[in-house]
Amino acid sequence: MDTDQLIRSLAADNARRAPRVGAVLTMALLVAAPLSILIFATFLGVRADVMSAMRNPFFDMKFAVTLSLAIPAIIVSLHLSRPEALLRGWGWLLLLPVGLLAVAIGSEAMLAPAMPMTMRLMGKNSRTCLMAIPAMSLPLLAGALFGLRHGAPSNPALAGALAGLVSAGLAATLYASHCTDDSPLFVATWYTLATAVVTAIGAAVGSRVLRY
Repeated sequence: MDTDQLIRSLAADNARRAPRVGAVLTMALLVAAPLSILIFATFLGVRADVMSAMRNPFFDMKFAVTLSLAIPAIIVSLHLSRPEALLRGWGWLLLLPVGLLAVAIGSEAMLAPAMPMTMRLMGKNSRTCLMAIPAMSLPLLAGALFGLRHGAPSNPALAGALAGLVSAGLAATLYASHCTDDSPLFVATWYTLATAVVTAIGAAVGSRVLRY
């Protein structure tokens, strides 16, 4: 066997044994999820009026927004786990929650206001939101970073930021079932700020642990 054939054989064997990034990421998130759920169950819990809240379209909107962040972030992060991949052509997926929030804010503005805009913006749970989403995100962020370490992203900080978006989107989905502030203005402000914190942490940690 000549040298070139040996190299090809070793590369093929390694490709068969190396776990797929998507599978590892999925398993890591599934392992981390119970820790986030435990934090949620211990300190927050589902809101008491959840059954009646389900009849409010703005309550349902919160889940549409958070999942439209988490799912595209997973897709884009898996794409960027390849060394040759670029964000170009994929970044628009991350704008889906922005579009949904814009539609929701416009819809709420057309309705007769039940409370002043300032009250809808500030809500009652802004401080809880800023603490709870990052806290529940941390186990998921660790899982997401572990999964992406099995890839080879050319931009570790960007990949880490995507891991932050994944974990924040999933944690915000949990938090949405507790939060009694259903206004799109509240979601656009406080959920976004909490997500930005997690994204910054993901970028900072990812720049170190995802480097190869």
